[in-house]
Amino acid sequence: MKNLLVVLMALSISYISNGQTIAKTKKMNTLYDFKAKSINGEDFDLASLKGKKVLIVNTASKCGFTPQYKELEELYKTYGGDKFVIIGFPANNFANQEPGTNTEIKEFCERNYGVSFPMMSKISVKGADIDPLYQWLTNKNLNGKLDSEVKWNFQKYLIDEQGHLVDVAYSKESPKSDRIIKWITGK
Repeated sequence: MKNLLVVLMALSISYISNGQTIAKTKKMNTLYDFKAKSINGEDFDLASLKGKKVLIVNTASKCGFTPQYKELEELYKTYGGDKFVIIGFPANNFANQEPGTNTEIKEFCERNYGVSFPMMSKISVKGADIDPLYQWLTNKNLNGKLDSEVKWNFQKYLIDEQGHLVDVAYSKESPKSDRIIKWITGK
């Protein structure tokens, strides 16, 4: 009876962040355990990406790295499809460089860079209000691969076809770097 009570108490310890409940005792093994909101406010189940390599990028419209949107779009047009996708997550965690609403962000991306890859609703990628997806991306105890810290806008996370974290590329690395292209193509 005592063991059952301990198990029930452990299972009841959970928290809610951005409308998503995650049990602290459950290890989040893959990207497919998460859902997000698209920039249009629609539910987006990341499990729909099974079988694809995924590049997750935290974005901002008023950053020195903002021109990477152009490279990201070129990468997406070249390799995007059945085997690869880019997902942009706008975030205002660094020097107030993404102050806009989702509508403003979407219009900016389309008007200035022709962004056609999926963009999600604005989230927090660090701090007390960090989104559960970014908790998983940055915590080895959750992702099973590595600890990292989101240091600035346009940090890139590489996820394999099984939804496992592979690596991280920091802001200064071009989305079209040899390393990222080799990862996408397997060559």
